[in-house]
Amino acid sequence: MTSIRRWLLGWLIFGLAAACLAAGYGIFSTARAEAGELFDYELTTVAHVLPHNIGANDIAEGRDHNLQGIADDRLVIDIWDLSGKLIYHTPHEPELPRFGEGFRSVQREGDRWRAFGVNQPDRFVQVAQPFSVREDLAMTLALRIIWPLALLIPVIVVFVLVVVARGLAPVRWLSNALKERSPESLDPITLAPMPIELRPLVDALNELLTRLNEASQAQRTFVADAAHELRTPLAALKLQIQGAIGDGSLRVDGTTLSKIDGRLNRLIHLAQQLLSMAREDAAREAAIAPMSLRSVCEARVSDFSLIAEAKSIDLGLELDAACDSHDPFTILGDTHAFAVLINNLLDNAIRHTPSGGRVDVNLQRDQNGIALTVLDTGSGIDENEIDRVCDRFYRCAGTPGQGSGLGLAIALRVAQRHHAMLEVKNRGDVSGLSVSVRGLRAVVQKELAKV
Repeated sequence: MTSIRRWLLGWLIFGLAAACLAAGYGIFSTARAEAGELFDYELTTVAHVLPHNIGANDIAEGRDHNLQGIADDRLVIDIWDLSGKLIYHTPHEPELPRFGEGFRSVQREGDRWRAFGVNQPDRFVQVAQPFSVREDLAMTLALRIIWPLALLIPVIVVFVLVVVARGLAPVRWLSNALKERSPESLDPITLAPMPIELRPLVDALNELLTRLNEASQAQRTFVADAAHELRTPLAALKLQIQGAIGDGSLRVDGTTLSKIDGRLNRLIHLAQQLLSMAREDAAREAAIAPMSLRSVCEARVSDFSLIAEAKSIDLGLELDAACDSHDPFTILGDTHAFAVLINNLLDNAIRHTPSGGRVDVNLQRDQNGIALTVLDTGSGIDENEIDRVCDRFYRCAGTPGQGSGLGLAIALRVAQRHHAMLEVKNRGDVSGLSVSVRGLRAVVQKELAKV
């Protein structure tokens, strides 16, 4: 994966390193050349200022002409008379031949030497020096000049890192803003101040979000309108059929009538579920407010109690870890959405629980908030189909009844909008199914007072 940050840092640091190396090489070459010129000047100066009374007798008699001051530079001084006889040679230094006038660079005694010779009226003077002395001085001069540059390199690298990080900060902000948006949020992206380079990207994203919002809204509107338009004529058709049978204008046997009634009930239920799904898809975070989950559960259990009694099913509400006997189990949620969720869960549980069974609605508190669980004693679901039961319009193989396959899909959508988790699993202790909505945010009394 290509990274703009790595690309910028790599090329900037590589360029700075190459520039520093080139600068270091240039400084060393310049220092070496300047050191050579300095030592050449020293050779010339020494050759011209040597005393004229130096000779072989001076060495033999131990006279000192105060030449020790140049010993550190390892200068080798040779003096020949007009007849070509060597009359002076620097003690303790290798003997060098006479090279001639001017500057010479020669190889002698395993070392490279730089020599300067000059003819004077009564003698020939030659001053020589090994190149190693020159290299040492050039290295010293170069290091003295380069070390501030070496200290500057880390500062430059840190500066580049900070500048690149600050320059790419709007990109990171945009990435985090998109990552933190809820899946249903299609609002335009705002970035202030807006860098000129990011404006085309943000404008394109906002244009895409606008088109998606329009398409999604059109789809929700179509489903809601279709469900609403279907529900009324279907209910009217059912009443007309019942009326026709009642006044004798329509004669059908009981089996056919039962089939017609079942099909109509299923179509009406499907239209109602489609309308609920469309409303849930169109719901926004603004509808979420503090609500009593206990009150909603009590109302739904009361509404389904007659249906449960007709099938001899024991339907009840249980409270676990309640703060007190009047604990409302207050959460942040959409009251209408949770009413639809509980309706679907209870409808599924009662429909798939045999006569004489039991359905329990359980509210409990845990470390993650409040959990809502609906337990039944039905046949459960095949483990191979557990992962698909929340898909829209999916019905398990061999499932009896007139379901539409949207109940758990709507429940999952409600849970997702409330940033909770829907868990569907078979019960381990007895036969039946357990459907839980976990991670609902509990609202304490202090938060209610602020609201």
